[in-house]
Amino acid sequence: MKRLAVYCGSAMGADPTFAEMARSLAQEMVARNIDLVYGGGRLGLMGVVADAVLEAGGKAYGVIPAALVDKEVAHTGLTELHQVAGMHERKAKMTELCDGFVALPGGIGTLDELFEAWTWNALGYHAKPFCLLDVHGFWRGLDLFMDHVSGSGFLSEARREQLLLAHTPAEAIDRLDAAAAAATQGMVW
Repeated sequence: MKRLAVYCGSAMGADPTFAEMARSLAQEMVARNIDLVYGGGRLGLMGVVADAVLEAGGKAYGVIPAALVDKEVAHTGLTELHQVAGMHERKAKMTELCDGFVALPGGIGTLDELFEAWTWNALGYHAKPFCLLDVHGFWRGLDLFMDHVSGSGFLSEARREQLLLAHTPAEAIDRLDAAAAAATQGMVW
């Protein structure tokens, strides 16, 4: 894994542990020489993870729609900031730039990005793995719901197993590395 796309909130969230985990993920990424690809914002957890990567000496690549640049929410101190026309182009560019995806806590934007990455994987547009980085049970409800979707016959067991869950940054990266290796050996990803 050379570049990891991190999906997360443009807000800080109610639990200070969310920001702590964003910083921990950034430090683990830099320790492993993994660059950050993210939505390009300076606010919320997005800003925390980008700042922490940069402060630790890593590289941070942002991808942001022009409308958000105009609203002055773009992070101007990144290694590189890609400005795109809209959200669809943002997600496509982030997918192009990364080797895998991890989701920290976030709202509908984070969910949208996660599910689109998973859908594109299911359609064969990419074979990159994705993982939920669970912080104080934030993703537990979604994990259980996806079990329900699979049990109801709308998601195969193999597809369900693609949605990885980890409790630490090191575990998340290890699980993503293992899934990426499995993909290169022809396993479903």
